[in-house]
Amino acid sequence: MDKIAFLFPGQGAHAVGMGKSIVELSPSGRGVFDKIETLRPGTKIQCFEGPAEILNQTVNTQPCIFTVEMAATMALNDMGLIPQAVAGFSLGEISGLVASGILSIEDGLTLVIARSQAMKMATQKTDATMVAVLKLNNDVVEALCQEFSLCFPVNYNCPDQLVVALNNKDLPEFLARVKALGGRGLPLGLSGGFHSPYMTEATNQLEPNLANLSFSKGSIPLYGNATALPYPESPNEIKSAILYQINHPVFWEKTIHQMIADGITTFIEVGPGKTLSGFFKKINSKIKIFHSDDPIKDFYEKQKAGKEWSLEC
Repeated sequence: MDKIAFLFPGQGAHAVGMGKSIVELSPSGRGVFDKIETLRPGTKIQCFEGPAEILNQTVNTQPCIFTVEMAATMALNDMGLIPQAVAGFSLGEISGLVASGILSIEDGLTLVIARSQAMKMATQKTDATMVAVLKLNNDVVEALCQEFSLCFPVNYNCPDQLVVALNNKDLPEFLARVKALGGRGLPLGLSGGFHSPYMTEATNQLEPNLANLSFSKGSIPLYGNATALPYPESPNEIKSAILYQINHPVFWEKTIHQMIADGITTFIEVGPGKTLSGFFKKINSKIKIFHSDDPIKDFYEKQKAGKEWSLEC
């Protein structure tokens, strides 16, 4: 029997209109949106109608993505799809905290809102940006970072793709060096150096907020970005892991390899966009991966037609 894992994307996967099809199809998904709308009015409009310049603001992007991911999770659960493990990329790790049973959806939303505000404040105090480096081995990129002050490898996405956080003033020279080494640098247009020491102020700002949250042991393993291993069980260790993740690298490729080694045979990307599916195909093209929109749509079409449904449909 397949062992299923849910994967939750992070900031950058969002787009105006996200989540609308889930609300239209799934009563449970609609219920999640209704609940979060009462706690954070305006979420539905930001997700469904935007405009993009409003949705793209970090303080809106993060809670909106979280809402879509929680709605999709509930829709999949209603279809009988219960994961044996979960993982989330950056922001998506908070969705993983809820899906694993460590946090309630209410506390998850509270954490997302506090996290987004702390990160926004941190970006305003630094002049950092991020670049995706393609076609170079990780060790080459790591060595290149050493040539610049305050330049850090942060997102180990997939083979030959490593994201770097650096000072804006170093961006032109960094891109030139990448090109000289035979690689390709893609500026991400972000106003912060996420998952690097540039975010240390965000961890300091967020820490007091964690005291107001209730942490449980959880019933499903959540693989953490910073370790590629399941989350710890004690509340204090969980809090430390949440804070540590903000200003330390995301080892996504290593995480996927570890989950496969631990017996996961099928993955579902749960939420907006297909960024993680793109990474996944470069990490291991032989393992099955689906996007949540496809089985949800297929399930309700089959249900309407009175036909049986399975994930393989």
